[in-house]
Amino acid sequence: MVTNAVVVTVIVALITCGSWRVNADEGRLSVKMTLVGNASAIGAFCLDGSLPAYHLHRGFGAGARNWLLQFEIFIIGTASSLGIVMEPHLQGILCFTMGGQKIWEAIIQDLLPKGLGQARKALLSGCSAGGLSSFLHCDSFKTYLPTNASVKCLSDAGFFLDERDISLNHTMRFFYKGLVSLQEVEKNLNKNCTSSLYFPELCIFPQYTLKYITTPFFILNSAYDVFQFHHALVPPSADPRGVWSRCKQDPSKCRPNQINILQGLRRDMLLALGSFFNSSTRGGMFINSCFAHCQSETQNTWFGVDSPRIHNKTIAETVGDWYFSRRLTNKEIDCAYPCGTNCHNLIQ
Repeated sequence: MVTNAVVVTVIVALITCGSWRVNADEGRLSVKMTLVGNASAIGAFCLDGSLPAYHLHRGFGAGARNWLLQFEIFIIGTASSLGIVMEPHLQGILCFTMGGQKIWEAIIQDLLPKGLGQARKALLSGCSAGGLSSFLHCDSFKTYLPTNASVKCLSDAGFFLDERDISLNHTMRFFYKGLVSLQEVEKNLNKNCTSSLYFPELCIFPQYTLKYITTPFFILNSAYDVFQFHHALVPPSADPRGVWSRCKQDPSKCRPNQINILQGLRRDMLLALGSFFNSSTRGGMFINSCFAHCQSETQNTWFGVDSPRIHNKTIAETVGDWYFSRRLTNKEIDCAYPCGTNCHNLIQ
């Protein structure tokens, strides 16, 4: 059984959203890019004026009516029209919201007559900025499909926290607040969430909107997510003297007080996920203690011999049990660092 696979590019650079091959390495699958020709009718243009695009790899046999839609990240630079330098994953979040709603709608409308409209099963997923997009589009995605279709969503490294940095500043909150205001994103956020908060723009953070998502959802994240560690908890602005440099490069070089702060990051993530963990009957999670960011996109971390494990289960096995409803509960949380097994710690 081979499922239809669609890769939707999450716009990362501020000058283009052109898509490219699913895998560029020699010997791997390369899928032709499909331009959405009628996207111009609704003003769904990329930031450089080009048309949006996606990759479609069709399934067959029993998988012909099963769909996987994956938000892909396309990184080509770090310059920002806001006059600041941001990391690639932040740019992905920024640029996907810049006109991203129309692009999303254009791509979905293009795929519906190509078989998506008759889908029997569909999984919407993404990593980092794409993982955040999965949170933002999950419930609306379900409305496009047949009422009897099984629709589920997965976010990998997209559970960005509304967390203070080590200087007690709301670095990420102020960034997102400016983003929502500048690009008028609020109208596309979950209405139940925005009506419940004094600051509705905070609904771009998954921790606030998660309880309003009704579609079955799986959350894959590291409790010590490298991106959030380096750019939300300890951004360069909060560490001008580089006191955290050695700790960022190698967790084993962290001092006891730094480890305590990192344990606080883990504690805050688990606290934000507490209601989902305790109350969601159809949700799943895999929260490990690796210093990583995006663990579903490489075989080594997804289902390799030495893949990260919790209770002797790989990420792929846990996601599979959740997706196919093979177990009643599919929520795995690793013990605190340094107990994580088979970690592929990402240092960047």
